[in-house]
Amino acid sequence: MTTARSLIFVAIFYLWSTLAAVLMAPLMLCPRRWMFAAARLWARGVMALLRVACGIRVEVRGREHIPRGRAIVAPKHQCMFDVFAQFVWLDDCCFVMRKELTRIPFFGWYGRKLGMIVLDREGAAAALRRLIRDARARLADPRPLVIFPEGHRGAPGQAGAYQPGVAGLYRDLDLTTHPVATNSGVHWPAHGFLRRPGLIVFEFLEPIAPGLKRDEFMRVLEERIEAGSQTLLGL
Repeated sequence: MTTARSLIFVAIFYLWSTLAAVLMAPLMLCPRRWMFAAARLWARGVMALLRVACGIRVEVRGREHIPRGRAIVAPKHQCMFDVFAQFVWLDDCCFVMRKELTRIPFFGWYGRKLGMIVLDREGAAAALRRLIRDARARLADPRPLVIFPEGHRGAPGQAGAYQPGVAGLYRDLDLTTHPVATNSGVHWPAHGFLRRPGLIVFEFLEPIAPGLKRDEFMRVLEERIEAGSQTLLGL
């Protein structure tokens, strides 16, 4: 049953995404917020499809910690749904996205329209300086900036290698950082097509105020995200 429902989900997901991508094309000529509203509608559609086709519900906890305006949001990363979901509850957010993703038709175009920040992970120190410069420019508007501290998806219960980009943004932008825990990978694995029924939870944890030293910030960030995610996994 799970296999059949997953196949149905995947088929409809790609049909829905293709339709949305085509219909959103004229919005390239419109204000950014129009494109963001369309992306939010698409993400809500994915959530509804998960519920109906796969028996997967989505819940967000810690709503009192969801930022309004300028802030850094640092979620645990277990699957690509972690990206889609943020559009639903973060207003006009921008993401740090890998350079190679900009080459994907529609996805890359719309990412640039939404003001996403492109990161060249091979660029070392120069890439970090560019990341901070571009983040300052994007946050001239009061927007939350989403960066996945591990830089890539990992299996549930596994702590990835936390990358220095988030620490550079925290230090140079002098913004509060909002860690986010999740168990999403249990129900939407990083690889494969199976979608397992149950409850996906995204939990906004206690924010980290500006002013910590780099090492202390990274320690606190990782501890909060990993402990919160372990709790959601029941570990």
